[in-house]
Amino acid sequence: MADKKKALVTGANGFIGSHLAEELVLRGWEVSCLVRRPHGLGWIETLNVRLVMGDCRDKPTLGPAVEGADCVFHLAGVISALKWEEYYQANVVGTRNLLEACFERNPGLKKFIYVSSISAAGPSEKGRALTEDDPNRPISDYGRSKLAAEEAVHEFGKKLPFVIIRPPNIIGPRQRELREAIRLIKRRIKPAVGTGEPQTSLCYVRDVVEALILAAERPEADGRTYFLADPKPYAWSDITDAIQEALGIRRPLLKVPYQAQWLAAVASEAAARLTGRKPRLTRTSILAARKYYWIYDGSRIRRELGFEPRTGLKDALRETIDWYKEHGGI
Repeated sequence: MADKKKALVTGANGFIGSHLAEELVLRGWEVSCLVRRPHGLGWIETLNVRLVMGDCRDKPTLGPAVEGADCVFHLAGVISALKWEEYYQANVVGTRNLLEACFERNPGLKKFIYVSSISAAGPSEKGRALTEDDPNRPISDYGRSKLAAEEAVHEFGKKLPFVIIRPPNIIGPRQRELREAIRLIKRRIKPAVGTGEPQTSLCYVRDVVEALILAAERPEADGRTYFLADPKPYAWSDITDAIQEALGIRRPLLKVPYQAQWLAAVASEAAARLTGRKPRLTRTSILAARKYYWIYDGSRIRRELGFEPRTGLKDALRETIDWYKEHGGI
């Protein structure tokens, strides 16, 4: 009987990480999860995984986690913060620490998969999808930190085989912003988002997981950077319209204008500064959806690895809402 493949997943109790850990276990991998505390594990609490206490910002804690792993999936990081230093420590220093730990304690590592973001590339031009060969022009501290982390991965490229995956806006169960949108629309409240024209690429979370595992298993992916994207770009209103349809709501909804959302973001950021918690809504995120285009060309990974997103927007949202009906949360 062949030995099980061994994976370390950082950020395993997050949105994408929990789906990835779950799928790896289903496929027979031996999975270790790097977690900062033994409680509040969310969706991985009942999974047959090994928990390793550690923090990517604290390099000495990473050695026991990376030892023996065939593949490291690095998803841990900070998405929303008020200061650059928070992004830098979590996303840049944390990634570098993990890479150094892999090199020092597991030089035979077969693959380091870094889950980056379209924010590292920056927004696209109207009517044109960005490719992996286009110059990177991040516009947010988050995007700049993810690009700096990518650069750290490239620095280790001669020492460790790696793949960089840049998912777009991801939809699916456990995604916080999507859950909030479903809750609002269920209450007959519909935020006005974007311009009404196609502004974003999307990918269903289970398709993202499929791409990550494919990148881990295929040697031709080594050293490559890939965008993930449904071939069709979407308007932000396509998402809210599809949620409304999936919920079976036909009556007119109360629309929340941009100005009201902006004031709510100001209040959320002020509350975050007082409490030290992450803001639930930021002006940066509202501006990113209203002003910019986030459309990307996912043909490279289709050409080189045969990856095809299998779940379109309406099916993804129907599956997401069905999942919440079964598990609660909306």
